[in-house]
Amino acid sequence: MTVRVEFHFDFGSPNAYLSHLVIPSIEERTGVACEYVPVLLGGVFKATGNVSPAVSLQGIKNKPEYQRLETERFLKQHAITAYRSNPHFPVNTLQIMRGAVYARRAGFYERYVDAVYRHMWAEGRKMDDAEVIAAALAESDLPAADILAGIQDPDVKAELIANTDGSVARGVFGSPSFLVGDELYFGKDRLRDVEEEIERQKRG
Repeated sequence: MTVRVEFHFDFGSPNAYLSHLVIPSIEERTGVACEYVPVLLGGVFKATGNVSPAVSLQGIKNKPEYQRLETERFLKQHAITAYRSNPHFPVNTLQIMRGAVYARRAGFYERYVDAVYRHMWAEGRKMDDAEVIAAALAESDLPAADILAGIQDPDVKAELIANTDGSVARGVFGSPSFLVGDELYFGKDRLRDVEEEIERQKRG
């Protein structure tokens, strides 16, 4: 049975980045590739009335500390060292998410996603500054000028909006979100459930 697995992501989510680092091992174990669907998290939040954890956790005693503890546990569990809190957070991801749409059309999607995630969450760059973006892409041997021009294409802009609207229509309210067929899972702590559902659907 063919199983479709989708990862609805925005570069602005650190938990989506951490999920991105673990997805390859799930693909290897299950033999099922994960389709990356770029969405604009700000648009998802606006459509669903949701807010980022940075906002929702303000003024709550102990919970932010616990969230940091969970992140540390995740890093240790998966032996992740290429991660740092971005000092410019929150970063407006509109340009780099449009860039993801363009990169997919242009045929260097995986390289682009890996590079932008690295610059954002391993190097802590300000990836909403056009000059910073251009320099980072050039360092990663990506066609920076073409990408920055491509994100102005009305069709690229429309595709990101359509992805975002379609994601919300299927139940998504934040990132990272995973769809295994029509089964929705939210958060990096659901990766084990995602893998189990892939195996269940493979069995039919």
